[in-house]
Amino acid sequence: MAVPDWIWFVFIFTFGCCIGSFLNVVIYRLPRGKSLVTPPSACPGCGKHIRFYDNIPLFSWLLLGRKCRYCKAKISARYFVIELLTALVFIGIFALYFCTDLRPGVDSFLQGGWLIYLVSITMLAAFIAASAIDLELLIIPVSICWFVTVVALIASALGVYIIEPAEINNYALLPSIRTAFLQETTIASLSAGAAIGLVISLLLLVTGLIKRSYESATESNEPGPGPETNHESAKTNHEPQFNDRMEVCREILFLLPIIVCSTAAYLLIRQNSWWVDFSQNPAIAGLLGSLWGYFVGCGIVWGTRIFGTLGFGKEAMGLGDVHLMGAAGAVIGAPMVLAAFFIAPFFGLAWAGIQMFFKKIRQIPYGPFLSLGVLVVIILHDKIFSYLNSVFYR
Repeated sequence: MAVPDWIWFVFIFTFGCCIGSFLNVVIYRLPRGKSLVTPPSACPGCGKHIRFYDNIPLFSWLLLGRKCRYCKAKISARYFVIELLTALVFIGIFALYFCTDLRPGVDSFLQGGWLIYLVSITMLAAFIAASAIDLELLIIPVSICWFVTVVALIASALGVYIIEPAEINNYALLPSIRTAFLQETTIASLSAGAAIGLVISLLLLVTGLIKRSYESATESNEPGPGPETNHESAKTNHEPQFNDRMEVCREILFLLPIIVCSTAAYLLIRQNSWWVDFSQNPAIAGLLGSLWGYFVGCGIVWGTRIFGTLGFGKEAMGLGDVHLMGAAGAVIGAPMVLAAFFIAPFFGLAWAGIQMFFKKIRQIPYGPFLSLGVLVVIILHDKIFSYLNSVFYR
């Protein structure tokens, strides 16, 4: 017997509120280097532990009158907003996938649709946390992005055992090496080579053979511009002096093994029969497709950052944005993450116009706009997918 939609909605709304409550913990503790598990939640003002009845999503904030029960310190409206926003996003994606015709291929929650839904809400929940941190501190912790990336890689590799591979490819339910832009063997070889190059670059970084960009700020106690953060926050706090062009040259050195290895893989194994057979395995194809989306997402933002900085002599975009779009690409695939990247500036321009009108802040955290671009692509996924097919498969 089918479960009535209203029961689903109540359950998902409640579940979303609970996840939103956890996201509030992530937003407060993660950028401050605190454990997400211990100690239990406490009031930042008086240090009193928050009882379970004062930690009920949405209701406790309202019933307590937005104040701590003990010291009467104000509780930020962010807690209520994040919980409600997360719940609404979870319900909205569920309705989009299973109650409308906007996402063909996701026919039933219990027949594989749950996987697509779970991966989508995992990414969006993580991006809500990342956006809130970016708005407050102008940083994006890389651990959030890596978590989403790992989830996406696992889901793309194992999804073929839950959903028919033909359905995945026909409706682009998960990333795949089958796209309208390049041959499957080309994408497979580039992805594998880039992955090997990334491992080499990370080893060179760990051993100190290459240096992190903006390393002095990374080593300080303040939020810095290392691979986990955007650099703008460091400039805001202490205005450190860096030669921005020289710093992105360090990043180019980090990228060189990735470029060299992906090129070598393309030239050496693209047409080898063993590689063609191996890469066509549905699980391997899914994994490589997700990796390809990751590298394209990272590459489009990192390229903008590097060329913008070299051209203008001032840091363009942040490394946190690079990781954010890499994670998005691992979930939604290379073509969709490119679409999201070009949609995001419209939100950024609108925000910049509002800020200029009210003469508030000059710095613009770009993570929230990239996240909104990804959300738009998820909503309009089928229309964008159909448009790309009509253009490149004429």
